Amino acid sequence: MDRSAQNSGTMAVRNAHRFDSRALEEWMRREVPGFAGPLTVEQFKGGQSNPTYKLATAGGDYVLRRKPPGRLLPGAHAVEREYRVLAALGAQGFPVPRVHGLCTDEAVIGTAFYVMDLVEGRIFWEADFPQVPREARPAYFDAMNATIAALHRIDPEAAGLGDYGKPGNYFERQIGRWSRQYLGDAEAGRVASMDRLVEWLPANIPDAGEESRVIHGDFRCDNMIFHPTEPRVTAVLDWELSTLGHPLADFTYHLMVYRMPAGVSTGLAGRDLAALNIPSEADYVAAYCRRTGRDGIADIDFYMAFNMFRLAAIVHGIKGRLVRGTAASAHADRMAASLEPLADLAWAQAVRAGGG
Repeated sequence: MDRSAQNSGTMAVRNAHRFDSRALEEWMRREVPGFAGPLTVEQFKGGQSNPTYKLATAGGDYVLRRKPPGRLLPGAHAVEREYRVLAALGAQGFPVPRVHGLCTDEAVIGTAFYVMDLVEGRIFWEADFPQVPREARPAYFDAMNATIAALHRIDPEAAGLGDYGKPGNYFERQIGRWSRQYLGDAEAGRVASMDRLVEWLPANIPDAGEESRVIHGDFRCDNMIFHPTEPRVTAVLDWELSTLGHPLADFTYHLMVYRMPAGVSTGLAGRDLAALNIPSEADYVAAYCRRTGRDGIADIDFYMAFNMFRLAAIVHGIKGRLVRGTAASAHADRMAASLEPLADLAWAQAVRAGGG
């Protein structure tokens, strides 16, 4: 079964993620203008972190994102931050779903949550866009490139997000954060390549300047909704990892797909890009640089090592939640199994950058 079949659509709400839908309906009557029941709740198949639900009503459909129940790591699953950034970026004209309300009262459904529009369109779970005709694929890649470049051109102060993260020393702080999270989750175990990266990364941070922009943190094709028929991004989803940070960290995380094999995640490494009519890594970088006024990206192998380490730390956290019984996706076990190959791939980027 491919990732599209695994993650697309909805299912009955998992036992661990059930809640009192009557209490939610009462809250929505008070807080969401125009809402009218009755309310039907299903759970989206995709998503590893914050459980996400489809709320169907006679007048239209909504999406609910909530913190998962159970013991959580400090600072994780911050749906309040997701709500804030969606509201702010929507006001700037950036493609995100319209939000309707945030509830931090855990007495309603057991954890904090927010409600937003359900945006109709297509989500592509595979990096090679197999559902798209070959001749159309460059336009879809260009749409992703234009969208992340547009995000990085937004002035955080103008968007009301000037305090959305800490200024400066982004790579140092992020390496420290994910190192602590990795080392602090003893239930998920240790990985040799991760241990090497915890030592190597902070000692090899390049001078990338002090740029600070709103960054998504998980900008991938499957976190975007595309127009039903056009090569256009209509909504960017899953802002849990967003913050103020260096735009090159965000872009190279998105670029990582070029160096990720399909066996570790959904990747393009080893694929015949010309046959697929997909832009090369170099051409994709050049398009982003043109849109953001850059003269290339130095130290790209370090950024790849950093991002793969960060992703491996996230997967390590999924493994920990699986052990503790709080993982939000039925496919968390498969994600957890990718941890060691992903960590090894991250170390291979460090070796390319002069590590070893």
